[in-house]
Amino acid sequence: MADAPIFEDYVIVKALEDGVSIIGLTRGEATKFHHSEKLDRGEVMIAQFTQHTSAIKVRGAAEILTSHGRVRSGMDGE
Repeated sequence: MADAPIFEDYVIVKALEDGVSIIGLTRGEATKFHHSEKLDRGEVMIAQFTQHTSAIKVRGAAEILTSHGRVRSGMDGE
């Protein structure tokens, strides 16, 4: 990991239902998928952005916590 600096901010994703997908997207001229995880209800993933990861996509009902605040994904009507 010496060639992939770690940035200080963490992103915490807590699944509110089974089968929540977290997809990592690359940096660079063309944004590409490079990693995915599946979480079941109650599972938590803690992640950091790196030189290679510029964004994440969350599919399903989840609570997402960052230094900028809290948001819920996949919650119809909210």
